[in-house]
Amino acid sequence: MRKILYVVLDGLGDLPTPELDGKTPLEAANIPNMDKLAKEGISGVVYTVGKGIAPESDIAVISILGYEAKRYYTGRGPLESYAEGLDVKDGDLAFRVNFATAGQEREILDRRVGRNLTTDEATALADEINEKVKLTSIPANFKFKNTIGHRGILVIYPENEKLCAEITNTDPAYEKEGPFGVAKEEFESIILDAKPVEGYEDNKAAIDAAALINEFTTKSRKVLEESEINKQRETQGKLKANLIVSRDAGDKLPKLPSITEKFNMNFGCFVEMPVEKGIALLTGMKIVEIPLPSKDLEKDYTIRAKAVIESINKFDGLYIHLKGPDEPAHDGDIDAKVNSIEAIDKYFFAKLLPQINLEEVIIAVTADHSTPCIKKAHTDDPVPLIISGGSLASDFTEDFSERKCKNGSIGVIQGTEIMPKLVEISKT
Repeated sequence: MRKILYVVLDGLGDLPTPELDGKTPLEAANIPNMDKLAKEGISGVVYTVGKGIAPESDIAVISILGYEAKRYYTGRGPLESYAEGLDVKDGDLAFRVNFATAGQEREILDRRVGRNLTTDEATALADEINEKVKLTSIPANFKFKNTIGHRGILVIYPENEKLCAEITNTDPAYEKEGPFGVAKEEFESIILDAKPVEGYEDNKAAIDAAALINEFTTKSRKVLEESEINKQRETQGKLKANLIVSRDAGDKLPKLPSITEKFNMNFGCFVEMPVEKGIALLTGMKIVEIPLPSKDLEKDYTIRAKAVIESINKFDGLYIHLKGPDEPAHDGDIDAKVNSIEAIDKYFFAKLLPQINLEEVIIAVTADHSTPCIKKAHTDDPVPLIISGGSLASDFTEDFSERKCKNGSIGVIQGTEIMPKLVEISKT
């Protein structure tokens, strides 16, 4: 059996862009190493969760690892909370949250505090919230924890009852569609009140859950407004982190079957964000420890290439999730997305490929979702997929791009089909 290297470039997919003469960032990027893999292998396109669904990373990653998201998914909040070491029992209420910048009344000026909130600042603000906010509408305690940059997690622990996560988000950029959190392409930038979703209007556990997160939002905003950290940021001309927006509530952990038992293979993984870490832990993948991403792309991707080379013989397969292209796409920064894709090719693939024997390794490269720069949000567009190495014969794909992969021999597949296909190819 051949080794599997499964490389997922977060938010890689995109749409034709006028600023790039009608090309996508992937088409415009200079990526000789990924193009070589495409030319020597086979290609297709993937609806990672399903046609018509603009997925968040959590349900996309669950799907492309071979699990039916509708069957197992319980919300992003529990995944990230579990990854960060917070206990989540059935009936607790876990959220993914952002520090954000509030204007007057309900106005949100920036959902990510200008992307320059430091870890020290976020930690100090989280400590203030944990110390000063008390929930009284329903007897409950909570734990708030910052994770990376403006991101954080919140778990509410009710004292006398179980809570129900069938409530809407306070974050206006995301909505719930069944069990899934889905990014909106357009939204009014105001903080929302949580309320029970349709069908749960009379459910006490959902009514109480909504009341608790609304109370937390109001009280934490008051603490943040009065914080010395935010007063200092304001004097420095920076946006204040004076609001917490929440989304993707869950009231239980997902029960995911072991990936080792599912595919009879031992998987290691490289993950950068809490949500991917949570999924990795819950599926039984072993996490290979690497430093968090920095602003130095050459350093980051060189470290990751070296770590793959050092780890490849320890596992049957490696799942490698690289955040790179997604953040600039959310900011609408086309040049930065192109640069990120080129950096992955130049500093990750260029250093990795000469050190592995492609006759003994299967490499797949794809994305968890599309994040078009012109939309600044996830969309339901399919993402490109290439598989190369082993005994695969070329299907004459010209390069790694959205348009060229549409004509590949793999065709159009669902995200849950990728892993079984890779395992099957690895055995031939």
